[in-house]
Amino acid sequence: MQKVKDIMSSPAVSITGSLTIKEALDLLADRNISGVPVVDSEDKVIGIISDTDIIKYAHQNSVVTHTSLSGWVSPYVDVSDLASVKKGFDRLGTTQVEKVMTKKVFTINQDADAGEAAKLMNRRNINRVPVVDNAGKLVGVVTRADIVKCMADL
Repeated sequence: MQKVKDIMSSPAVSITGSLTIKEALDLLADRNISGVPVVDSEDKVIGIISDTDIIKYAHQNSVVTHTSLSGWVSPYVDVSDLASVKKGFDRLGTTQVEKVMTKKVFTINQDADAGEAAKLMNRRNINRVPVVDNAGKLVGVVTRADIVKCMADL
């Protein structure tokens, strides 16, 4: 069985909690990824933020008032009030990641079997797992796509 370090994406893309949601969105879009670990000054994982977290935040706080929980702008709303839409997006530019991130993060050691990462993702219904070394520092990320590639190589 392959080890997590053999299938993970490395070096890991990560951000700090002091970045804004807008900056996180820009990174996700630039890298074409849907989530990223949040680390402290010692590269230890303190959270994770995904597009789902951001959509939930936007919906729950009426930041972008014309979206549904699915994240799609409804075709049935009157978008003539563009000022409120702009105000909502401006709020994303001032809200820090640490306010929106998921704080309960499941990590896996780089020396674990890849199958353990798959079990963790399945059991916790998560799409990515930050990979840490023996000192607890972030060294990579394993995604569902990495697991699929690993299974295809068997």
